[in-house]
Amino acid sequence: MIVSINDENGGPAFPVTNWSALGMSLRDYFAAAALQGMMASCTQQNWKEEFAATVSYELADAMLEVREAKP
Repeated sequence: MIVSINDENGGPAFPVTNWSALGMSLRDYFAAAALQGMMASCTQQNWKEEFAATVSYELADAMLEVREAKP
């Protein structure tokens, strides 16, 4: 699956000067970090995959929203 790396997704997580290899979006990076933290702190990992993924992306979207807020 090819993901569009744009401002809506937070831009690239690991920007490079070689445009042929943009890497993952910041949104995907945040979601992966959130998922990793949830799984590491969960004593019983019996969550449904869709639930864990949904919560991870909701957290990622919240992080992007706060990141974009101007102080």
